[in-house]
Amino acid sequence: MSNETDLAPILKLRHVRRRFLLGETTIDALHDISLDIHAGEFLAVWGPSGSGKTTLMNIIGLIDSPTEGEVLFEEQDTRILADNALTEFRADKIGFVFQSFNLVPVLSALENVMLPLQIKGVDEGSARARATTALVDVGLERFKNSLPDKLSGGQRQRVAIARALVVDPKLVIADEPTANLDSENSRMIIDLMREMNQARKVTFVFTTHDQRLLDHVDRKIQLRDGNIASDEVMA
Repeated sequence: MSNETDLAPILKLRHVRRRFLLGETTIDALHDISLDIHAGEFLAVWGPSGSGKTTLMNIIGLIDSPTEGEVLFEEQDTRILADNALTEFRADKIGFVFQSFNLVPVLSALENVMLPLQIKGVDEGSARARATTALVDVGLERFKNSLPDKLSGGQRQRVAIARALVVDPKLVIADEPTANLDSENSRMIIDLMREMNQARKVTFVFTTHDQRLLDHVDRKIQLRDGNIASDEVMA
């Protein structure tokens, strides 16, 4: 495991519960979840569909708020942040990778990676240079002018990883990043995320239902019915 994990946690969840109302029915998606995520970890959350993985990732990624409990990011109590402050905090600290890639179809690979920097007000020249470096890091520099529909699924997910990393986040959240890929590309994407985790010292948390992708993680957390069934640090 990375020595980075000896540091104080980057993220703390304390007694987190998440309930949803579906008509007159209350659904408990997460039950009393407490966990620490450390700087530099490469962590997988795994379990079957309906186990609470996406709900947990939305809370870790500050997209959703718990019904009860605390979420502390670098000791910042995120409950007290107003919506605008929370949006800015999330944009500065967290990068996201989605199973459906979420690339803008009319923008090139380079323009897609530049987008979060431009939203933050980075000038075009700096944004272009940083995005180019990010595409080099994921092995796609020669495809920088290609539109998403000209790229394979694995290549599109590499663009999405570059876009997540270009803002120099403290944490990257990847919810089922291999769900739309075949087994070979799935392994390549996990290996790439691991490489970026080690090279850039950025914390990665990803979800999967495929146990075959858990070989090279620092830690794996199994969810079952909204509970942590196991939390295993790998040798």
